Amino acid sequence: MKEQNTLQIVVIDGQGGKIGAQIVDQVKKKIPAGQVTAIGTNAMATAAMIKAGADHAATGENATVVASRKADFIIGPIGIVIADSLLGEITPAMSVAVGQSEATKILLPINRCNNQIVGVESRPVGELISQAVSLLQESL
Repeated sequence: MKEQNTLQIVVIDGQGGKIGAQIVDQVKKKIPAGQVTAIGTNAMATAAMIKAGADHAATGENATVVASRKADFIIGPIGIVIADSLLGEITPAMSVAVGQSEATKILLPINRCNNQIVGVESRPVGELISQAVSLLQESL
């Protein structure tokens, strides 16, 4: 059950979870009052985000669907809204759940896995993560 006035931040990542772990780390440092739920598309990604300090964590399709319903913010690479991205780890149900969520989505423009974002200059992942967390802070 969602606690009143507790900001629900969902971080979704796959593969090795390195991007998600960096996001979790920065969010926990800059927005300590937020509840961070890490959703990995696989156990390794989930473990990396737990190690980074997530308050809660789960793995897989159903966890993504449930967490997306409860989130105030969803943060992750843009592939989380594209079916079959992240080397096939994002199922159609996962991308639909994230896309249809009423949460504010903060998506990192990662040009990988056959997804190219036009009009966005390529930047180091660390810089993108810092910008994403700053946008989250501004949105509060």
